[in-house]
Amino acid sequence: MLQDRLKDYHIILASGSPRRQAFFKDLGLDFEIRLKPVKEEFPDRLKHFEISDYLAQLKALPYLEELQDNDILITSDTIVWHENEALGKPCDAREAYEMLRSLSNKTHEVITSVCFTTKTFNKTLNEGTKVTFKALSDDEIWHYIETAKPFDKAGAYGIQEWIGKIGVINLEGSYFNVMGLPTQLVYKTLNDMVGR
Repeated sequence: MLQDRLKDYHIILASGSPRRQAFFKDLGLDFEIRLKPVKEEFPDRLKHFEISDYLAQLKALPYLEELQDNDILITSDTIVWHENEALGKPCDAREAYEMLRSLSNKTHEVITSVCFTTKTFNKTLNEGTKVTFKALSDDEIWHYIETAKPFDKAGAYGIQEWIGKIGVINLEGSYFNVMGLPTQLVYKTLNDMVGR
């Protein structure tokens, strides 16, 4: 299994997301969490997966000089792409409401990019999942915001939370990608990196 193939490697997960950390535990991987602050800004010319690719690569930069020969650094970023615009994390309840109102009764795409970096190798992959919400009432939106406080989530929602359970009516692609990590892509890439 993968954890056996990785026994001579040191996995560094550069993410404070409890969901991403849980995914790595669920995959049976030994890893270290290492966090460095990064200003998550991107050029206006970037669109769609170019944004999440750029941010995932940007998050790797502060670690490059300290990587050891057996280190594999993993950084990632998730955006919600809707009506030709990237929705990030809302700064307050009003912005969260506006985001969820715009997603109501429509289909959007959740894109997660994952960057794999060693001293001699760098590869960035991404995956997109289409999510369709039913028509959400204002009461439903405000109930969710007040109870879940989804200010750490792109697009102001977590699919695994109440709003996803009552609101999502169609999904095309990876469910786990919407939660923040395309786990099957990470598993395959690590296998490819260390040899099957």
